[in-house]
Amino acid sequence: MRVSIPTTSLFAIQAPPYPGSTAQRGLIDGHWIAIGLALSVMCVAALLFDARMTVDPRSPVTWGFAGVLLLFGVTRLVFRTPRSAAQRVARDLSESVGLFIGISLLGATATYPLAADTNGSIDPLLQSVDAALHFNWVAWYQTVAAHRALQLLGTAAYQSIFVTPALILGYCAWSDRRAEARGFIATFWLAAVVTLLLFRFMPAIGPLATLWHGPISYLPESALYEADLFPLLRAGNPYIVDLSALRGLVSVPSFHTASGVVYIAAAWPMARLRWPVLVLTSAMLLATPVEGTHYLADMLAGAAVAMVAVLTVAAIRRRLA
Repeated sequence: MRVSIPTTSLFAIQAPPYPGSTAQRGLIDGHWIAIGLALSVMCVAALLFDARMTVDPRSPVTWGFAGVLLLFGVTRLVFRTPRSAAQRVARDLSESVGLFIGISLLGATATYPLAADTNGSIDPLLQSVDAALHFNWVAWYQTVAAHRALQLLGTAAYQSIFVTPALILGYCAWSDRRAEARGFIATFWLAAVVTLLLFRFMPAIGPLATLWHGPISYLPESALYEADLFPLLRAGNPYIVDLSALRGLVSVPSFHTASGVVYIAAAWPMARLRWPVLVLTSAMLLATPVEGTHYLADMLAGAAVAMVAVLTVAAIRRRLA
């Protein structure tokens, strides 16, 4: 008897509902994830050491993050062989959310030593690309600065970068889509790594610092962090990275854009999430030029990075299946 299995996206082959076999098609092995996480921690630690930077171990925020990650890790270990649907949800949610938080922390922290090792900026090149694309960042900014409602909506949409993955990972855990959750995490992870590698060679301080002259009538979410911190970090003095005020310092490629593309690709095969994630992510992308102080060129580069990550992980998962 011939059986056909429909595929609906680059990411997903639907897993069987619980209870049932724990073998899901395209499931990335947990040992690979553990090795990748260990390598990521060692790389970030080496970058911090080389740049004479540390993370304050006495900070309450540092202990808070450590406690949350430890709780997720213990829950994942305790329920590694679930005996009920509730235990399986707890296991999968702890694994995926813990990994997402850990990857996000490592990525944002890595931007500090990487920024310290950069020189100059490529803002003139990015401005020329925007001019060729007829994108007027100043006009976009002036429109938002003149309307309080756009500022509030833009801030909320920009911050949804933390809400959307919670929806995706929560739905994957609830609906027994462990393979899809790991595929999403791996794609987000790869996009972050590629973004950091490119950032090292393409530093930029953003359009607010370079195109806007005079008093700043509206300070976006990303403010002037690159312009303020780059000279301080490049000075080479010892520096303590404060996790309570952690800021991703990547301007190009735009990681908000890369994340948005990854979110849409992950949610597309899930009928209940497809349109909510598309609407939420589209709003985030519309807010990114101003709230993220990004050129359109930054966003196009971020979208390209995301597509490379999506296609690469999809190809790996097809081989595993």
